[in-house]
Amino acid sequence: MLYYILYSLHEYHSFFNVFRYITLRTIYAILTALILSLVIGPYMIEFLKRYQIGQVVRDDGPRSHLSKSGTPTMGGVLIIMVILFATLSWMDLSNLYIWLVLFALIGFGLIGFTDDYLKVVRKKSAGLAGRYKFTLQIIVASVIAYVLYSLPAYSTKLTVPFLKNVNPDLGWFYIPLVIFIIVGASNAVNLTDGLDGLAIGPVIVATMIYTIITYAAGHAKIANYLLIPFVNGSGELAILCGAVLGASLGFLWFNTYPASVFMGDVGSLPLGALLGSVAIISKHELLLVIVGGIFVLETVSVIFQVASFKLQGKRVFLMAPLHHHYELKGWQEPKIIVRFWIISIMLGLLALSTLKLR
Repeated sequence: MLYYILYSLHEYHSFFNVFRYITLRTIYAILTALILSLVIGPYMIEFLKRYQIGQVVRDDGPRSHLSKSGTPTMGGVLIIMVILFATLSWMDLSNLYIWLVLFALIGFGLIGFTDDYLKVVRKKSAGLAGRYKFTLQIIVASVIAYVLYSLPAYSTKLTVPFLKNVNPDLGWFYIPLVIFIIVGASNAVNLTDGLDGLAIGPVIVATMIYTIITYAAGHAKIANYLLIPFVNGSGELAILCGAVLGASLGFLWFNTYPASVFMGDVGSLPLGALLGSVAIISKHELLLVIVGGIFVLETVSVIFQVASFKLQGKRVFLMAPLHHHYELKGWQEPKIIVRFWIISIMLGLLALSTLKLR
């Protein structure tokens, strides 16, 4: 919206030509989302407090978490609102790829909102039943997968990190892969969201990396130079990633230890789905395993824990997901958070290096 208004003025003054550049609009998307988050955040937290929309803490979790009970939650609503406003303000409204990612954001956001609402407001501890939640996630992801598969210009070939000549074409098998990545990424971020600022830190790192990747993939000369797939129109996703980055930084301002607000499922589920969608559209699907390595580790720890207990009656970790294991080992919460952030940054840099190491 702002993009169209400002760029239209180039007919009267050449200065306004700068607003056609993705790089400038990405910067302004970051700033727009960050400033909005910082301005609206306190009002959102006060609203959640007034209506007693507070975190419900499990009795079987670490004892240190009992003090978090009642902390305002569902702060993910703020994240979604800010991302939508900043993106719509600076994006090219004709870009289908951005609309698909926003569809994932809103679709998974509604699923997360329903789950949080049932748990926090209606006091149903189980929230939205797992089978319904999972089914709805698959439906939303399936729509995205089918639309991408139907686009004549979209390739179903995979880009394999570090290997420039290995690009298997999956054909229609690409559809279940897309569904798996989006749903898997969504739930992986959700599992990671267990400590103050733990999940939003890796989200910030991942969006920074994919801001660069989407811009490169959407720029014919850069893509050709780096020997990565050129996806015409995917460069606009850098603006969306910028909006996510700004919104996440703004949310971290309030979510950092000790947290004044939690994002809830309404935040973690859509952020994961958004990252998965961006990774797919930019043709760097498998790279998400490295970029989101922390999310992968947390998910794998849960899988190993459940499998080991069912098969052998033994637990691999003191508690899963992985961050709870270190809590029970005596690590202080801030130490776990910052160390996970550091690992996330290292993995992000490793992922970025794959653009040249091929």
